[in-house]
Amino acid sequence: MNKFLFKYIDNTGLVLFRVVFGLLIAIEAFGAIATGWLRRTLIEPEFTFNFIGFDFLQPLPGNGMYFYFVLMGIFGVLVMVGYKYRFSMACYALMWTCVYLMQKTSYNNHYYLLMLLCWIMVFLPAHRWFSLDARLNKKIRSLVMPRWVLWVLILQVWIVYTYASVAKWYPDWLDGTVAALFMRGKSDYWLIGDVLQLEWVHWGIVYVGILFDLLIVPLLLWKRTRMLGFIISIFFHLFNSVVFQIGIFPYMSIAFALFFFSPELLRKRFLPKKPTFSEEWVIVPKHRNLIIGVFSLYFIVQIALPLRHWTFPDDVLWTEEGHRLSWRMMLRAKAATLTVNVKDKGSDSLTAYNYAALLSRKQRRSVKSKPDMLWQLAQRIEQIEAEKGRDVEVYMNVFVKVNGGQRHQLIDPTVDLSAEEWKHFSHHDWILPSPDDYHKKKVDRNLKLSPLKNNRE
Repeated sequence: MNKFLFKYIDNTGLVLFRVVFGLLIAIEAFGAIATGWLRRTLIEPEFTFNFIGFDFLQPLPGNGMYFYFVLMGIFGVLVMVGYKYRFSMACYALMWTCVYLMQKTSYNNHYYLLMLLCWIMVFLPAHRWFSLDARLNKKIRSLVMPRWVLWVLILQVWIVYTYASVAKWYPDWLDGTVAALFMRGKSDYWLIGDVLQLEWVHWGIVYVGILFDLLIVPLLLWKRTRMLGFIISIFFHLFNSVVFQIGIFPYMSIAFALFFFSPELLRKRFLPKKPTFSEEWVIVPKHRNLIIGVFSLYFIVQIALPLRHWTFPDDVLWTEEGHRLSWRMMLRAKAATLTVNVKDKGSDSLTAYNYAALLSRKQRRSVKSKPDMLWQLAQRIEQIEAEKGRDVEVYMNVFVKVNGGQRHQLIDPTVDLSAEEWKHFSHHDWILPSPDDYHKKKVDRNLKLSPLKNNRE
């Protein structure tokens, strides 16, 4: 164990990844401003849907979030050039974590992965070469790193890909329904829009998606298939970038290949002046048990979290309980309708409530099919009305289509959601049981219908 984890190996891959990672997280921060994501997600809304329990995290008032993201972008640049690396990386990690937890309207598994990678990178010696820190302080210069550093990153990526593949092993993905629904919304794409409507393309998405996620890490680990895996990875992630427009994450995924290629090849291609390291060092640090203990606990949590939906009594595809933090990516398309009714306590008269006036356009699309956000909306409505002197009950009438299936009621319309408590680790009875046929109706590929609002998280 000691020889495997604490043998010192060339650090070229980590150093190069730090440069790419810093560039990409800077682009993420500055791009959020340039594309309007920041305005739509954190500035325009009257309130945000926080992760429940993190209500104290709120967007800064006025233009404060613009300054916040500019500062994040600057920290990303500092990570890239390796200046005050640990401080810069820790600041970006903390700031991005706050952004992640203060809003669920734009929830994306990739944002979760970015948060995890940021915190992992804080503790890795990625600034020991090809950095301003190493240039300014010769004492920290090093050509090497302990091998556990490499395997922490590989295991994190492996967990993500494996669960992403396994989550796709269900009927609506395997029969092409989900792929057809996703591609329906891409029909107006220049040049490739018509191609994306072809049935063979849908079948390609289905099985390439499953096999790529399942096999890409083994392909990259084995020397004989490494280049093939890398070429497939480039094609796969560029396809996702063009078709699904998911920001920096396809390029970050391509950059993971730096952990698999040999240091000799990486030095030759990118750092030809970096000296060669060929000695055999095994140095067991005094805090060996702490390192092994912390990362063992971390990976136990990472392996367990995606399995937690099995502890709930119904299908996660319907209830959403256990969906987040589980690498359940690009799995389903949902369309929903919502009517909110309120009544004064002690009264029998229900009246429709204009909830849309409280929400941004993006929030209105997102809230309808997600029980936790519906619960939060009910709490917000009760609070707003209480400030006006009214003591109200809030009822939700929600109908959902999953993967183009039949329309079914999701929430018990007789339950006052404003009076319900949120339970993180147990099922909510006000989520109605999933009907047997709720996602059985298949897509007619020949119909030219308006696209469903896809949940691509």
